[in-house]
Amino acid sequence: LYEIDDDILKNFEEFSLTNNLYYAIAEGNASEQAAKRTAMENATKNAGEVINKLTLTFNRTRQAAITNDLIDIITGASA
Repeated sequence: LYEIDDDILKNFEEFSLTNNLYYAIAEGNASEQAAKRTAMENATKNAGEVINKLTLTFNRTRQAAITNDLIDIITGASA
């Protein structure tokens, strides 16, 4: 088997520990970014749905007002 010098082994252990800590921090950061992205996608989708519902309500209300105005004009003209 190979003989490994104590200094080299100690340096390798420190490197391994540092590398594992860096990996854990990087993985946590990536997870946080993914969660933020998902949250923003969901918020955007929900906002789009709210806009569509409000647009539909506005258009229906506007159409009802136009219809009522036309009824008033027609009934006024026939009287």
